[in-house]
This record gives sequence, structure tokens and C-alpha cells, in this order.
Amino acid sequence: MSSSIDPPLNTDEQLLLLGLARETLQCTVSGVAGPTFESCKLPPRLNVCRGCFVTLTLRGQLRGCIGNVEPRWPLWRAVIENTRVAATEDARFPPVAPEELDTIEIEISVLTPPELVRFASPQELLDQLEPGRDGVLLSLGGRRATYLPQVWEKLPDKTRFLSQLALKAGAGPDDWRRRDAIVHRYRVLHFAGGGCSVGEGEV
Repeated sequence: MSSSIDPPLNTDEQLLLLGLARETLQCTVSGVAGPTFESCKLPPRLNVCRGCFVTLTLRGQLRGCIGNVEPRWPLWRAVIENTRVAATEDARFPPVAPEELDTIEIEISVLTPPELVRFASPQELLDQLEPGRDGVLLSLGGRRATYLPQVWEKLPDKTRFLSQLALKAGAGPDDWRRRDAIVHRYRVLHFAGGGCSVGEGEV
């Protein structure tokens, strides 16, 4: 599979997306209209449809994380949509409050297209996963859940990683071993920070 976003987004592109996410977060929490701009003026790669996750953290603790594995929107729009939802609709957390804005850090993960993992046994699946590099999407019937590659830092054991992912999907911890389990993997380019306002980067 492709090992990363190739070629990776450059520093200006990353800063532009972080600035776009920051502005969206501030507008969403303040209840004002979000950023507007002409997509034709953006770097071409930011107009490519890609999977994308936006993660919000507050003093090192998760504050919201929403995204889409499959490419759904141009990358710039995916950042806007996922930032807005992460701030207001992540069911695990209350909406972000105005007094939190100055201390929230934003991380953006840009995904490669998901690739189906073919395996004949649970062990064969485990053998194909690369901790720290593979994001995993697990589908069990009508249920599904994903972990970004960053989650391996907290769950470095492959079996436990998949068990927790199955639980996240609302299934049993051993259901990833089922014969009807479907697994996709992907890689990410992730970057974090405060960013600059839209238009300050070179476009």
C-alpha cells in the first residue's frame, strides 16, 4: 500500500489548513458565519478529495475528534466540516466553550485511500498490521469503527488494539476474529498547531 501522502503536503499547505481549522473553530463556537473564500485560489492538492480527521485536544486531553475515512469532500472542505462537527457534535463531549478557544490545539490527519486487507485467519490479519503506521477501519455487519495510527501509542499490542476497536464499533472484544469481519488500512500525514489565518500562507 502507499506508505504516506505522496508527495506530502508542504509547510505552507499545512499551515493554511491549520489556519482554516482554527478560523472555523472560532467562528463555530462564537456562533458567527464560517470562513469563505474561492477554492480556485487554493493550492491544487487542497482541492483533491481525501479522507480527513480533525482532532481537538485541551491540555493534552482529547476534546473532540471527527472525520471521514473515505474521500467525501475536497480536503479544504473536509477540514471545515470535520472541525465544526468535532467542536459541537462529538457525542463524547459537550460543545467547545468560548473560554476554551485559546488553549485548544488542533491536529489534522490527511488519509491515504483505505485498502482492503485480505486474511484467512486472525493471525494472518495481525501479521499484516504495522503498529504506528497503519490506521485501521473495522466493519462488522452494519457496525464499523476506526483508529488513526496515532492510537498505537496508547495501544501498542495488536490484539488489544483490535479488541478495543471492536468495542468502539459496539461489538464484543473478540468479534474482530469473526469470519465476516472486514478490515481496511490506511496511512496518514498528521500535523498540529495554531496555524495562520486563511490567506496568510502562500497560495
